[in-house]
Parts: sequence; structure tokens; C-alpha cells
Amino acid sequence: MTLQEVKILASQGEGLTLEFKKKAAFPDKIVRELIALANTEGGVLLLGVDDDGTVSGQRYIEEEVFVMQKAIKELIFPALPYELETVKINEKKGVALFKVFKSQERPHYILSQNRKRAFVRVADRTVQASKEVWEILRKGRNPRDIVFTYGQKEEILMKLLEESEKITLQDFMKAAKLPKFLASKTLVRLVLANVLKVHPQENEDFFTLKN
Repeated sequence: MTLQEVKILASQGEGLTLEFKKKAAFPDKIVRELIALANTEGGVLLLGVDDDGTVSGQRYIEEEVFVMQKAIKELIFPALPYELETVKINEKKGVALFKVFKSQERPHYILSQNRKRAFVRVADRTVQASKEVWEILRKGRNPRDIVFTYGQKEEILMKLLEESEKITLQDFMKAAKLPKFLASKTLVRLVLANVLKVHPQENEDFFTLKN
């Protein structure tokens, strides 16, 4: 990729498949962005680009790349394949592109305090995946026809969605008087059956009928 092509890419701004980082100062946090891209639609992380899309570059870009490669290898599970390219701006500064694809091994995650934490991309943000999103990622790797019975709890769910257009797990639990595990399982199954769509959020996911 040429420097001009990098500038054109950066001019698009951060989004679902594009993330900017000025430098690899906190690699343990930057790997979350790569995990989120791989767990969602794939994409590119540009290292040496400001938040506003200015391709300012980073001094000793090779050292920055080394730090990131080490973090990717040591912190991401299962191992995350990626493509790497560096582009020189001048003799001292450069930009690195880390490209990941939508992974068939998702959910990728980090281990934090003995907990597995996965992340997904929502517009231009990275959010931690809930238990429901984790299950949807895991079971959605190999799409197949999901068979479910339309019973009382599904009927309550559809009525809720008619009234408010979107619901949360807590809404569903309360209305259907269900334990959390059963409400969660029902929502996950209906997402996988293409009846519902999940909208990951930082605090609490919500679900809508799929068009």
C-alpha cells in the first residue's frame, strides 16, 4: 500500500471496520480493538494515525510493530491470524496496518483476572461482549437451521416487541417470569434462527425483530 492509499483509507474515519491508534503505548488495550474487528466483520487497525484521521506517523515504527506483535501473540486466544504492512512517511516515521478478517475461530478473547473477555465492534466503538453475544458468536460460526418451538415465552416476547420494538434480557425475564439462564438461552436461539437481532451495548444489550 502506498502512503497516498493510507491517507485515503484514513480519510474515511473510524468505523465498523477501521480503527486508528497513534502509538502502541498500551498494547494490552489495543489488542481489544483487533479482537473486536475479528469477532465482528474484520477490518484494519492503523498504527501511527491520529483520532481525527491525520496520518502523522510514528517514529521507529518497527519498534511499535514489535510491541504489537508480541501482545497479539501473548494476549489473544485463540491465536489471531493477521496481515501486516508498514508504510514509510519519511526516514524516521512510518505507519503500520494490521489487517484481520472475520474469524471462523470467534470469539477471540483476552484473559483478565482469570476471566475470558471478548469484544465486538459497534459502529466506531469496541464494546465487551455479553454472555449472550459470546454464545451467538460461538454458535454462529457454523450457521445451520435452528429449530425452536413457539411456546408461551416466545409469545410473550413477540408481544413485548410489538409494544416497544426493542427489549433487554431483564425486560424479558421480568415479563415472562423466567430465570436468567432460560431467558438468555431463548434470546440466543432466536437470534441464531434469524428471528431476532442483537444490538451489543456497553451496559446492556437490546434485541429487536430482524427485518
